[in-house]
Amino acid sequence: MTAEVDRRSVPLTGVWATDLTTHSDPRGDFVEWYRASRLTGDTGVAFAVAQANASISARGVIRGVHYFADDDGQAKYVTCAHGEVVDVAVDLRLGSPTFGRWTANRLSQREPGAVYLPRGIGHAFVALTERAVMQYLCDREYVPGLELTIHPLDPELGLPWPTDLPRIISDRDSAAPTLREAAEAGLLPRYAG
Repeated sequence: MTAEVDRRSVPLTGVWATDLTTHSDPRGDFVEWYRASRLTGDTGVAFAVAQANASISARGVIRGVHYFADDDGQAKYVTCAHGEVVDVAVDLRLGSPTFGRWTANRLSQREPGAVYLPRGIGHAFVALTERAVMQYLCDREYVPGLELTIHPLDPELGLPWPTDLPRIISDRDSAAPTLREAAEAGLLPRYAG
């Protein structure tokens, strides 16, 4: 897995990315994409899974930047089960030393990897292949109406979206505020240190 997709990509406190091992034989491939003891051993995080999700996206689909503004949100552990994506984590925590910065990882079925995103970190990705399947483990159940979004094309964030793809963005994400607008409206989480 490529740790940095762009020179502006920075390590974010609490975000953890790892390469995964593919076991192949004539039947196909097998990937263990989550092991609680590994995440806890590497990060100290005890991650209890409360919900599992999958999203299927066409080439050029950008999802996010999604987040929760309070402690009732979700921490996530994500991987790309099929296809390839650029997965982006954005530090949205007011007071964080890396506020407004991001880190990006290529996740794919060919070179599998996974990313852990703590609360307060925004999540987004773009599908690079005709079909990309993302799998999410979440530590809390989703509560409609609590998830917020930052505009994925916010020029101040400068997220690493490829320019050679069509950009397909939901109406909700297209209407989202910029990071600056969300901060001014009091819609961002606080950094707990």
